[in-house]
Amino acid sequence: MSLLSATGIEAGVGSVTACRGLDLTLKPGEVWSVLGQNGVGKTTLLLTLAGLRPLRAGQIELDGASLERLSRKKRARKMGILFQHSETLFSTRVADAVMTGRHPWVSGWRGTSRDDEKMVQEQLDRVGLEGFDQRMVTTLSGGERRRMEIAALGAQQTKVVLLDEPVNHLDLHYQVHLMRIMLEEWQRRGCAVMMVMHDINLALRFSNRLLLLFGDGETCQGDVASVATESNLTRLFGHPLQRIAAGKETLFWPL
Repeated sequence: MSLLSATGIEAGVGSVTACRGLDLTLKPGEVWSVLGQNGVGKTTLLLTLAGLRPLRAGQIELDGASLERLSRKKRARKMGILFQHSETLFSTRVADAVMTGRHPWVSGWRGTSRDDEKMVQEQLDRVGLEGFDQRMVTTLSGGERRRMEIAALGAQQTKVVLLDEPVNHLDLHYQVHLMRIMLEEWQRRGCAVMMVMHDINLALRFSNRLLLLFGDGETCQGDVASVATESNLTRLFGHPLQRIAAGKETLFWPL
């Protein structure tokens, strides 16, 4: 069963080609990390999979239906995305900002319900923002705002979750803690997650599948054990990396 599938897709912007002829299948419980150098097209690929950038070639299906034929509301009920950079600088309460995650499920005539409000509060508590519901968004630090955005995505309750640099602005504790609890929750619900990551070792720690973007459309994908090799990652980042065993974990250290 696939939640999101791409067949022969080419994604890019301007002179940058993120992928060419890419076949990709995201299944329930899978956590993918997309790795590659800056400017290779990682964000462009994620936005294309979300239907926010036009395909150059190929086809994308979301839960068995052609992505381009789904209405925005139906897409938003099935797939959510966390953007790399936030533009939520307007003056509104934190609770209202997180409530935007519930909008795909709210009918215009009914408005939000107590269940929606409960969901918002649960997500705020989950990301460590209990008691922040009445705070104004403009008073939050960068890390607090990032956690708020993750809470809104959690409240959206989609089966496909796309994350662009999810640990941006987060302290070390929250990088590890939020990745763990949110990914555990999404996997428990049978979601498929794809993350654009900058930290190699954090990606390897929390992913079971990898997609490497080498540039000019060339890609490599597969399970972490087979794809995360010294030769692949050294070539990917243009710098020698050494594999190091650290207890039950495997780390890659730049030489």
